[in-house]
Amino acid sequence: MDKIISKEEVSSIFKDGMTIMAGGFMGVGTPQGLVSAMLEAEVKDITLIVNDTAFIESGVGPLISNGRVKKVIASHIGTNPETGRQMIAGELDVELVPQGTLAERVRAGGSGLGGVLTPTGVGTVVEEGKEKITVDGREFLLEKPLRAEVALLKAYKADKAGNLIYHRSARNFNPLMALAADLVIVQVEQVVEIGEIDPDEVMTPGILVDKIFVQGGCC
Repeated sequence: MDKIISKEEVSSIFKDGMTIMAGGFMGVGTPQGLVSAMLEAEVKDITLIVNDTAFIESGVGPLISNGRVKKVIASHIGTNPETGRQMIAGELDVELVPQGTLAERVRAGGSGLGGVLTPTGVGTVVEEGKEKITVDGREFLLEKPLRAEVALLKAYKADKAGNLIYHRSARNFNPLMALAADLVIVQVEQVVEIGEIDPDEVMTPGILVDKIFVQGGCC
C-alpha cells in the first residue's frame, strides 16, 4: 500500500471537532507542514494534545492564534501568550498536565492501559476531580489515558513502509504519539526505499504509520 500522500489529501482528513495529537517541544519536532494543512482545511473546534503550544507563529501556535482549537491538553503554555489570553478570556479550555504525567497518559493510551498511578500533584490543585488510590500507605492520583483520532508526527527520514528516523531531540513526544491515535500521519524530509534504513536505526516502526507527507525543513 502506498502511504505517501499529497497536502490536498492530508487536508481532506481533518474534520471539525477532532481530537489531534501533535509531536514537538517548543516547535522542535512539530510537523509545520501538517499544521499548515490543518489551517488550509479550515477545521475548527479541535481538541489538541501537545507538550506545549510553542509560539504564536510557529509549532502548533498558529492553530491557537487562528481560533481553531477549543481545548488544549498540554504541560505548559507560557511561551505562547495568545494561549494564555484565550484561556483567561474563556475562549479556550486549557488542561495543564505535568510533563511526565502527560507522557505517561499518552503511553497508557497507546498501550491499552486504564491509566497510570502517580504521586505527582497529590495535595495540589492537580488532584481536583481525580480519583486517589492508596498503595502501601502512599497516595497516588489515577491519571487516565489519552488517545486521539489523528496523530501528527515529524521525522527526519522514512522508508516507503513508514519506518522512521528522527533528528536528535526532535524525537521528543513523536514516538509516544505514534502509539496513541487511530490514524498516524508523519511529515518527513526524505523518503527512501524499503530496506535502505538499517533496522537497528528504526525509532518508530512502519506498522504504526498510516500516511507519509514529504516536506523538507530541518527539525
